[in-house]
Amino acid sequence: MSKTNNSILTDIKKAKGLGSAHHGATHKLLHDITTLLNIPLVAWMIYTIYSLRAASYEEFVAWMSNPISIVVSILFVIVTLKHFALELQVVYEDYISCKSLRLIKIIGMKLFFFTLGVTAIISILKVAFTAGI
Repeated sequence: MSKTNNSILTDIKKAKGLGSAHHGATHKLLHDITTLLNIPLVAWMIYTIYSLRAASYEEFVAWMSNPISIVVSILFVIVTLKHFALELQVVYEDYISCKSLRLIKIIGMKLFFFTLGVTAIISILKVAFTAGI
């Protein structure tokens, strides 16, 4: 087996196989969309927490039983967790060199955020429907 002399290889030949995985544009677009959606959703959540800070549980349940509150709360959970997952995936891809460990971490992270999201959405719906919409 002959050894290839890297000094005579072109730059493109040296980089062959080390390039794009062809999913970066979609990832970047999703990241930008979740970032833009988080601006009004986080502002709404801060306003909501501030306005309900002295509310009783019954007042909170009455507020949460509003269909707009339900939808926006669920959107907040979905968009925020998707944004976190996209960010962590980039960190894992950049800093974990072992491909199998990286894949395990990414799958585990996605499962964790999915479970957290489903749990949060079920909790929102449970609180909202205790008031009996």
